Amino acid sequence: MAAEESGKEVDIWSSIRCLGYLSSVNLLVAVCLGMYIRWEHTSEPTILVIFILGLFVLGLSSILYYYFSMDWASLSLFHLWFGFLQGLLCFLNSSSLQNDVKEQVTNYLLLASVAMRSLWALTDRLCGSTNYRRIVLKSAEALELLGFAIASTSMVLYKSAAIIALLVALGSIIVDLRMKSILALPNLVCFSVVISVTFFQALNIQANPFALGCFLGRLICEPLLDVYFSSLSVTERWMPFMTAGRLWRRLSLFPLSIVEMTFFVLCALKLGHLEFWYLVIPGFCVFGLFWVLCHMVFLVTLWGFHTKLSESQKVHAAQRSDTCSLDRIMASRGVRHFCLISERLLFFCLLSTVILGAVSWQLSNALFMSMFLVVLSLESLAHGLFHELGNCLGGTCVGYAVVIPTSYCSADGQPVVLPPEQVQEMNLRSTSTLNAVQRLFSHHLIQTFGCDYSTSGLSLETLQAKLRSFLELRTADGPRHDNYLIYYSGHTLPTGDWALT
Repeated sequence: MAAEESGKEVDIWSSIRCLGYLSSVNLLVAVCLGMYIRWEHTSEPTILVIFILGLFVLGLSSILYYYFSMDWASLSLFHLWFGFLQGLLCFLNSSSLQNDVKEQVTNYLLLASVAMRSLWALTDRLCGSTNYRRIVLKSAEALELLGFAIASTSMVLYKSAAIIALLVALGSIIVDLRMKSILALPNLVCFSVVISVTFFQALNIQANPFALGCFLGRLICEPLLDVYFSSLSVTERWMPFMTAGRLWRRLSLFPLSIVEMTFFVLCALKLGHLEFWYLVIPGFCVFGLFWVLCHMVFLVTLWGFHTKLSESQKVHAAQRSDTCSLDRIMASRGVRHFCLISERLLFFCLLSTVILGAVSWQLSNALFMSMFLVVLSLESLAHGLFHELGNCLGGTCVGYAVVIPTSYCSADGQPVVLPPEQVQEMNLRSTSTLNAVQRLFSHHLIQTFGCDYSTSGLSLETLQAKLRSFLELRTADGPRHDNYLIYYSGHTLPTGDWALT
């Protein structure tokens, strides 16, 4: 029975893999047929050279894979070239191809490829065969985006820049989906509406919708399904970012600032359109100022988060045992409270971007649309990070322990002095209790306010003063702690009150 079940699992897994391979074969045939049709209609020798070179690259990839076991190099070359050919198939389009039967076959093959790819991804996840990894963007996805961007350089610089910016937005949305950001799906809907309604019209390009849909569908289907199926925790999904070096994380603010400023400059170009100057100029001045203020806070917030994350990384690196995870260290350093506040700040930042983009919307400027999508996806990614960490991280905690060894017992309500041997035993037990409490605080990263040990007891005034100071204690950033833990070990009265003396 076990052998039969194992055989069935192998058959299912083989069928799933065959479905994935069939999708790639379908795409390969569609690309080859599409390039041949374009050469046939235009008699352009460059297309024929690219087509032959594509077959050569395919053969080279196969040789590297099967004969030299260079899997990474082979697959990288394959995905890069496939992205490039899909880009050419998308941009080398004309109305004369619509009535060609071979072009219709190509379109059907492209649709079949993306359908099989989606079915393969869904079946793979339903069968539990997917191995989820802690990555933000797969190498295959990045290479296909790069290949598509290289294909766009066949056009003039302005159009190429707009398409490259659009691909950056697409990559950000893929990361957004894989990180399960709360605004990932609205971002995807906005992206789809913009590219299907206004983007290519602004570029005055008659793109092949089937090739474009196939390219987008194959890239989006897996991250979109992972929004539901991925079993990675919040910290596991964001681990590539949280474990990055301090220098790289801080340097990432520089290109982000450039992207934000580029978007603002492109928005300012709307001031040159004076048809509705009485609405555009006041609206841009008001909402532009609001946008600048929000994004100054945005950059300061990211810098502060990087500082807290770097401090947590230092503490984590100093820990010799693996029992103390990074998320627990972040929780003990008040990152949760920081993220809860930052999430609200990022919401206003996103709102200012949407409002400024709506006020400055330019139907004829494709680069503006691309940068708007880039900024929107990056800011929603940051918002998703703060939202997720604010929900999953624990709060700060401070602890205070009072241990008073007892030298008498009162089983019937009357205190009786214990023999010296039992008093010594109680003192030893109380000492071990105190050590255990200190280890508890240290293990769970609880800030220690104090651990009082007194064999002669404590006065009520002294304890009240300490408790008052304890409950008024705040974190280094200013807010109160999320949890205040008090531990007492000692004799109690029949009413439950502490017997301090």
